[in-house]
Amino acid sequence: MTQCGDVVTSEPVAGAGRWHLRGVRPFGADPVDVVLDGGMIVEVGPGLSPAGANILDADGLLALPGLVDLHTHLREPGREDAETVASGTRAAALGGFTTVFAMANTEPVADTAGVVEQVWRLGRDAGHCDVRPVGAVTEGLRGVRLAELGAMASSAAGVRMFSDDGHCVSDAVLMRRALEYVKAFDGVIAQHAQEPRLTEDAQMNEGAVSARLGLSGWPAAAEEAIIARDALLAGHVGSRLHVCHVSTAGSVEILRWAKSKGWRVTAEVTPHHLLLTDDLVTSFDPVFKVNPPLRTATDVEALRAGLADGTIDCIATDHAPHAPQDKETEWAAARPGMVGLETALSIAILAMVETGLLDWAGLADRMAIAPGRIGGLPDASPDGTRALSAGAVANLVLVDPAARWTVDPGALASRSRNTPYAGRNLPGRVQATFLRGRPTVLDGKIV
Repeated sequence: MTQCGDVVTSEPVAGAGRWHLRGVRPFGADPVDVVLDGGMIVEVGPGLSPAGANILDADGLLALPGLVDLHTHLREPGREDAETVASGTRAAALGGFTTVFAMANTEPVADTAGVVEQVWRLGRDAGHCDVRPVGAVTEGLRGVRLAELGAMASSAAGVRMFSDDGHCVSDAVLMRRALEYVKAFDGVIAQHAQEPRLTEDAQMNEGAVSARLGLSGWPAAAEEAIIARDALLAGHVGSRLHVCHVSTAGSVEILRWAKSKGWRVTAEVTPHHLLLTDDLVTSFDPVFKVNPPLRTATDVEALRAGLADGTIDCIATDHAPHAPQDKETEWAAARPGMVGLETALSIAILAMVETGLLDWAGLADRMAIAPGRIGGLPDASPDGTRALSAGAVANLVLVDPAARWTVDPGALASRSRNTPYAGRNLPGRVQATFLRGRPTVLDGKIV
């Protein structure tokens, strides 16, 4: 037997093999034993004793489906000084993620079959979690001509989500054409909702704080106008629209209206928009500069309520690593973005579970089931009821709900250190992550 902190395992611990997770609590329910074999969950019940299995004593740990992040920036190819697929997926596994969707704003842009296949293969070779490339909507993210959507969809990477994230597809005709194109293979266009003319030179949320600091403001209407336009287009075309990083109370209301029409519109919210407000910008610390900007406490309250009632479908990290020279500079010159893969679950627990807005099953839906369904994962559970049952793919995360940990930027697996939570004590800790029955994390450490 080997001792791994609070987790006891029997040899060997490497490889998928056969695993007996003893005393886990699926979705926070009563303890049961779970047996993993051949990449699948093969048995669930009390008092199991499978022969020849690695034993993980999981007393007190919650079991949730492996988390899925629809919005991750892995930076490779081109900006390996900020992140690589290997380092980013290590961070993802430590955060409980078994699948991440890698955004297209790499260098070169992921706008061809060749680039998306490169990203997909890098993820497969790293092995920490599945990497699903997001293809660009337009060539070079320039918003002029559609990228090779069909070629990326039929490539080995099997792209189903397309986004110019970091740039808005502001041309309504081009957006309509993209929605029409992906409808043929049930793809989804993920829009970065930012009307460019309304946000020229914007430095933060437009409001009382921006007026006091003398910084040019980004009005909420710049986000809301694009969401309203694109929801109308999606309804007209009958195609799938996904709205990235929703940040305003008005956006929640527009999404609620669009869904009441039966249109195929989904949306995500980031952990930082569920917790942080624009008051933090008074420090002029560039770590709080993000796109879209941090909003008001009223917006935070509306976002939490929208996530709780299902108007917002899921949480996505918008993990945005930056090299020091791009972030540790004066506010106006700093690039927007925060790292978030390793802290996402804890922030969600703090904002949604500890406030009573979601239970563990609800959190699992918003961080695993719903994003898997939106992203078109082949093994996605349609409603989550079988995600931790016999016959399901063995993608799961074990969480210690009683643990607390302090964020140390220097200890993060990401190559970048731009976390807004440095020194903050957070609830919940990932103890183990399994990818198709193979442990990628044990006792909070990469295997």
